[in-house]
Amino acid sequence: MSVVDAMLQILMQQIYTAVNNEVQFARDFKVEFDKMKSRLDLMTAFMTDTENLKTKNEVAKAALIKLREVIYDADNILTDCIVRDEYKKDGSCFGLSLSDPLFSHKTGKKLKDINTKMEQIEKSLGGFQRAPHHNNVQIEDSNHARGFMSQDCNPSETFGLELELTKLKEWIIETQETLLQIAVVGIGGLGKTTIAQKIFHDNEVRSRFDKIIWVCVSRAFSKEHVVKCMLERLDKKVSGFDSSQLFGELQQVLADKSCLIVMDDVWEMDVEWWTTLCSIFPKRDGKSSCIIITTRNEDVANDMGVENSKIHRPPFLNENDGWSLFSKFAFSSNKGICPPRNGFEEIGKDIVKKCGGLPLAIKTIGALLARKIESPADWAQIRESFHDLTTEGRNKSVMASLQLSYDELPSHLKQCLLSFSIYPIDLEVRSEQLIHWWVAEGLVQGKGSKSAVEMGYEYLLQLVKRCLVEAIQQRRYDGRIYNCKIHDMVRELISMNAQEEAFCSFDEKGRQTLNAESRWLGFSDAMHGKPLGNRSKTRALMFLVSNDAKLEFGKFGMLTSLRMLDFSYSNLKEISAEDLFEWISSLKRLAHLNLTGVRGLESVPSSIRKLLNLQLLVLTRCADLKRIHPSITSLRKLVVLDLGFCPLENLPKGLGRLSCLQELSGFMVMSQLKRNCCKLLELRELKHIRVLRISISDDTEISENELNVLAHLENLKVLAIDADNCKRNTLEILKKVDQLIPPPALQELYLRNYHRTTLPLWVCPSRLTKLQYLSIENGDLIKLTAEVEDGNCHTAWNIEGLCLKFLTRLDVNWTDLQKDMPVLRYMEVSNCYKLKGFPCSVKSQAIWRKNQDGGIDSLEDNHNIQKVL
Repeated sequence: MSVVDAMLQILMQQIYTAVNNEVQFARDFKVEFDKMKSRLDLMTAFMTDTENLKTKNEVAKAALIKLREVIYDADNILTDCIVRDEYKKDGSCFGLSLSDPLFSHKTGKKLKDINTKMEQIEKSLGGFQRAPHHNNVQIEDSNHARGFMSQDCNPSETFGLELELTKLKEWIIETQETLLQIAVVGIGGLGKTTIAQKIFHDNEVRSRFDKIIWVCVSRAFSKEHVVKCMLERLDKKVSGFDSSQLFGELQQVLADKSCLIVMDDVWEMDVEWWTTLCSIFPKRDGKSSCIIITTRNEDVANDMGVENSKIHRPPFLNENDGWSLFSKFAFSSNKGICPPRNGFEEIGKDIVKKCGGLPLAIKTIGALLARKIESPADWAQIRESFHDLTTEGRNKSVMASLQLSYDELPSHLKQCLLSFSIYPIDLEVRSEQLIHWWVAEGLVQGKGSKSAVEMGYEYLLQLVKRCLVEAIQQRRYDGRIYNCKIHDMVRELISMNAQEEAFCSFDEKGRQTLNAESRWLGFSDAMHGKPLGNRSKTRALMFLVSNDAKLEFGKFGMLTSLRMLDFSYSNLKEISAEDLFEWISSLKRLAHLNLTGVRGLESVPSSIRKLLNLQLLVLTRCADLKRIHPSITSLRKLVVLDLGFCPLENLPKGLGRLSCLQELSGFMVMSQLKRNCCKLLELRELKHIRVLRISISDDTEISENELNVLAHLENLKVLAIDADNCKRNTLEILKKVDQLIPPPALQELYLRNYHRTTLPLWVCPSRLTKLQYLSIENGDLIKLTAEVEDGNCHTAWNIEGLCLKFLTRLDVNWTDLQKDMPVLRYMEVSNCYKLKGFPCSVKSQAIWRKNQDGGIDSLEDNHNIQKVL
């Protein structure tokens, strides 16, 4: 019930803010809110006394269950009051009477009921002392130091496996077989997937094959899923294919092609089906294919036809390799070197022994102890508790290390980690999707100068650094994570905890099941076609069925508590947008609506105005979206509006009224002659905007009184300008862009498709004094300076990160560049053929970085870097 503590803290923050600021609804129900505030103090004291106990008595457990329900009820009431109060300011609440006595009566009654329930919980917990009253409640913040990822551990780095990898490479390179099958077999946490990844990404191995495919099989094995995944990895559309057609299509694609296929995490296999699948690979001389299987069960490898001589059983790490791996994580702040004091080495080596040579256990416990490097006593305590949990053998040591790491998480990070449980096994999760969910449900809130979204990325990075989440794609400049996933054993752990916390329920194969009590629901293929019905407790619904499955929203009932709704990449071609939004608009507490990549959505109708609590609206990559109703401009709580890569005719006039907006993507700078569309001038009203992505086209006009618009955006940190749709009047339009006055606090600038030979006049050190990162992609630049330089333009840049891509005419000397950018620590280069003296190839993707201590520069392959914006 540790998550109850995080919920309590969030609720207390809301109530304290409302009461102390004398918000209208807090005055209206002052007596009840004062009672609630007092009782929440007591509940916090109770949580403090019970949180770290390994076991709780039955009375405490029952009380926590009741308390959880009460907190959710209170959160619903608070949400209704806050929304109503916000829209009272301009006297409009879309058909709802703001002085409605029925609302006041019902709300007062609900608050009394909640206080009565809390009083009963208080009585059942007799003996606990009331906590001292505090005027402010602070959610514990994660320790985050801004820095480059070159300091951090690489979770996929191998220790003691060099000989093993060499052996597997030799099997593949020297084979004479037309179909070689290899199995990597061992218990969970031994590093099977890491070994397979190293082979899969080895350049020498990859060069031998025409096609490379990675398939995550997992416990929830589905024959159709495996074939679909293989075809999708081969860039083939599988929409509408049945099983027999899938096989035929795969056979056609692979004809006369040599293939490397990794089947990761196989738990069971239909032997007959597998034999049929293997038969489609070419059997001709000179066309050798290879299948690598990772599994915990050697019988599975035998059933799949792997010869015993080609079954690789990774050894457990010896003490030296185990200590090296542990040190890399535990002493990351000291470059992996154990400090010669306080007995850290003795304690650490004892803990490594208890891990039984399992890499996942070693690195997880190492990452945990890294946060306690100033406390030998904490190290000693964990050594003893870890001993208690690992007496049942090696396999238990992994779960023990994961459980310790989970128990040590602050309560807000536990909630964030548990949210991974709704995603299917082995699915790569888009970080932005995840973080927007956290924000919508209140799991993450802004702190100080950082927005809630920014804090969300910090929380995710903390989970990665603790080795509980794996970063799949990230920006190397500052470590921002784009895609991530969790190890299957981490998922086992969090699924168990998520079920205990009544967030989700799961079957014996780890798949989420429909349960009326569940708060979070990942609607999967296995649930497709089943009615959801009315679910008053569900707070998050994510549609996770196959891309070709059609959305059947008619089977969704009333979801009165829903905060997050995600229909990403769903098919709406046979659904009326009016009907869909009529249902969506009934979700009065909805805070986040994600329709990324939805097919068939041509317009957002006027009913969008009914979503008074909407804070995040994501419509990016909706390829059919042409129109958005102007009523969207009345959603005054909107914080994120993402319209990127949508073929919109225009944006509705009035976006400047969205005074809370912090992120706006896909803003089109339009002609002054177009009526009823949003002009650049309106953006000066967005005082809280932090991220702005705009596009320039042939219809773009920038008037004289709009040149200083960006200068009014004092909080703008990230600006992206894309001129991809500027084809005809490029020179005249970009001359106006040259004259813009930049925002004063800009930290990151992205220029795409900027087809001029010099940079805009304002892109110089004297105008962008706080700029830390500059990315220029696909343009005609010849030099990295403005056409006309002011007297201060020769001052040095403060840029730490630089990205240059597809700038074939750029004529820059590496030595001069380093002089102009003396604090440069990171640089990404691709297809900049005239860049002189750069220490690696400028034709292929590569990155250069400088160590934090100013030491040796390093070069890295850049194949795993994703586009930033």
